[in-house]
Amino acid sequence: MIAADRVLLVGMMGSGKTTIGRALATLLGWRYLDNDKQLRLATGTDTRTVQEREGEQALRRAESAALSIALSEAGPLVASIAAGVVLDPLDRIRLREGGFVVWLRASLDTLAERVAGTDRPWLGADPAAALRDLYAGRAELYQAAAHLVVDVDAVPAESIALRIAAALS
Repeated sequence: MIAADRVLLVGMMGSGKTTIGRALATLLGWRYLDNDKQLRLATGTDTRTVQEREGEQALRRAESAALSIALSEAGPLVASIAAGVVLDPLDRIRLREGGFVVWLRASLDTLAERVAGTDRPWLGADPAAALRDLYAGRAELYQAAAHLVVDVDAVPAESIALRIAAALS
């Protein structure tokens, strides 16, 4: 049974989870929970600091803790979920059972363009190559977790929010 009062947005960094999440929350009149803020609540620090000080495994645990917050908060709500959550089989199950999961699918070119110049821990000097490496094998995982897949390349956030809202009806 899908929680009808909870939309969980998944996708790679740069797919528009925050922008679309805010637009959808406004459209529905629901609260918006940002993954970065939930991760900070869970750990007391930001993503970059967790990654640099404690490594990738600690970051994955922190992302899982942020997912727990998004799943336990009272709805209705829209939440962005960390891109790496789908790597954990248990988190994929919790995600799929915890709400209406929308995969915001974007091409690697779109993702690289959107994250260029941002301060992201994993991108290094070649964001396009880093995104290619990070994305490898994830499409199937996002697909398995999602109730709806929305292609977001060159589509305004408001249009995507309307499509998701229509799918909820």
